[in-house]
Amino acid sequence: MRPSNLSRLVLSLSIAAALGLPAAGCSKSPAPAAASAAAPAAAVEKVVDEHSYAEPAKVRTTDLALDLAIDFAKKTISGTATYSLDWVDKAAPQLALDSRDISIQKAEGLGADGKWSELKFALGGKDPILGSKLTIETPTRPSKVRVTYATSPEASGLQWLEPSMTEGKATPFMFSQSQQIHARSWVPLQDTPQIRFTYSAHVKAPADAMVLMSADNDPAAVRDGDYSFKMPQKIPSYLLAIAAGDLVFKPLGARSGVWAEPAMVDKAVAEFVDTEKMIDTAEKLYGPYRWGRYDLLVLPPSFPYGGMENPRLTFATPTVIVGDKSLVSLIAHELAHSWSGNLVTFATDKDAWLNEGTTTYVQSRITESLYGRDMAAMEEVIDRNELKDEFKELDPKLQRLSLKPGDLADPDNSSSATVYTKGAWFLQFLEQRYGRAVFDPWLKGYFDHFAFQSITTAQFRDYLKANLVDKHPNVVTMAEVDAWLYDAGIPNGAPVVESGKFSTVNAARIAWQGSNNLPNPIVTDAWTTQEWVHFLEGMPETLKPEQLAQLDAAYKFTGTPNGEIAMRWYPLAERSGYAAARAEMGKFVERVGRRKLIMPVYKALVATPDGLAFAEQAFARAKPGYHPITTGSVEGVIADAKDKAASTAVPFQPTDSAPGKPQSMTVPQELHPVDPAPQTPPES
Repeated sequence: MRPSNLSRLVLSLSIAAALGLPAAGCSKSPAPAAASAAAPAAAVEKVVDEHSYAEPAKVRTTDLALDLAIDFAKKTISGTATYSLDWVDKAAPQLALDSRDISIQKAEGLGADGKWSELKFALGGKDPILGSKLTIETPTRPSKVRVTYATSPEASGLQWLEPSMTEGKATPFMFSQSQQIHARSWVPLQDTPQIRFTYSAHVKAPADAMVLMSADNDPAAVRDGDYSFKMPQKIPSYLLAIAAGDLVFKPLGARSGVWAEPAMVDKAVAEFVDTEKMIDTAEKLYGPYRWGRYDLLVLPPSFPYGGMENPRLTFATPTVIVGDKSLVSLIAHELAHSWSGNLVTFATDKDAWLNEGTTTYVQSRITESLYGRDMAAMEEVIDRNELKDEFKELDPKLQRLSLKPGDLADPDNSSSATVYTKGAWFLQFLEQRYGRAVFDPWLKGYFDHFAFQSITTAQFRDYLKANLVDKHPNVVTMAEVDAWLYDAGIPNGAPVVESGKFSTVNAARIAWQGSNNLPNPIVTDAWTTQEWVHFLEGMPETLKPEQLAQLDAAYKFTGTPNGEIAMRWYPLAERSGYAAARAEMGKFVERVGRRKLIMPVYKALVATPDGLAFAEQAFARAKPGYHPITTGSVEGVIADAKDKAASTAVPFQPTDSAPGKPQSMTVPQELHPVDPAPQTPPES
């Protein structure tokens, strides 16, 4: 993701101001700017998903019916998938589906006489990113096609945990992670967000396993090994989800509750007690919650992400359960997806900010409403600091909200800081300019207008222009909008956020660095996770080992159960040669599989030969409990470090991507979506 440097100090100063940085430090970490990459607008936008073999212009799945069996011993899911089809092209002779490491036994079509007959099919070669194209010959264009299949034990979208890897240590556990394009590893389907479908499922499992899906889970369901589900709202494939294990339910409110292992459920209920209030808050801002129930499933710590917004059943990491509700903004984020992402969905991975940026903005509004502006501001500062750090090295082409075709080979490797934080910052810019009295109704209208649709940045832009910019002239120009959408870096004039609480943290840190006198416990005893995070993030790149020992003795950072603190403390300790943290550092990366928390630790470790050896040993112990997505990320960092060690002539830049991955499929030039023509702002 690669380095980018600025050569002009004046540009550095302007970007630093936009990022809210002190002028004295701006030359170290400016956000790179670039000339507008906008091009003349196309008459008709042609949407191409580079990461799918599906052909939505020819045929679309309208409903998916699954009949599956879960086999923990073989680590497979097998059965049938039946697709109800809308043949857009009445002459299309084939149905193209996405698959990855799936064994296809049979394909059948439903005839006009109501009978099933076998269809010819072919499974293409495997692309490391896209998987294999499944082509089914459908000369009569049947209304339904059925595929009999079985998954691989190595399916990238499934994780199988031995009993020893669970909280209860008694029964195995399985869960899915379909986003970005991993649904195709456990169901052959049109794995593109352009296509939305309803689904139903009949699932058989061992009698001691409770099965849940991103559908109408029954809180009173009997655990009997035979389960049925329906999802009546249309969803994109990445929201298809399944989990099975020793799970129990406890309510949070009339329409919300927690599923978790018995040993975890009470802790989760206490931490997530405000969930019903979050739903009420979001509804007041953006209209009714349209998905029926909103339940949470707390997964084992190997879950590779913080949360996954599977409709009706958010998957959540236990690493946010820290006892003081300081990290429950993650729940606000996943709930917010019920409007921004699940309801209005990006059409391709190139427009991921439409999901994550909008959701991060809505999350901040929920957090502010329930926990105060101070909490929301602290989280925004932390996010923007992460963006600043990421932009030090990130290729400018990936700093755009709307990416160009070919820019993103693997959708798992999109810039999280760009799509989350820059996207939210853009909406905060609009909110500040128009005021909430104007902006809030516009955003609610946007959700209503595009409800249950998948859209592109161009569609968002058109709606914004027609319903906000044009209706309220002389507030924001489309040139300003386009700078946010199509340029790298952060535009000049971006709103700055400040935190009074962080000013106190800064003063305490500076005083300690100058005197070695720790802050008064009266001050630090009241600090939240966010304040401790800011305390550590403001430290120099390295400290003296004795300084870290002093901090550790006072605040017990080494061995902390709080992952947000650990992910900052352990890299600092490693860079500073503080050997006392090594043992607990190893335990941390072995216990936790959430990529956000452990990747900074691995990257710090592999920077030295000794650390690289330690990282390899820790990874060898941790790998059996890691999700395949996490495994690939760690393997990539270790492989890059070894390459650097073998040839110091090659610049070392660890990334989350696995080595040797080919570029994604080529998109014909005539199908490339283009940016709108740049507009000259009116003269003042």
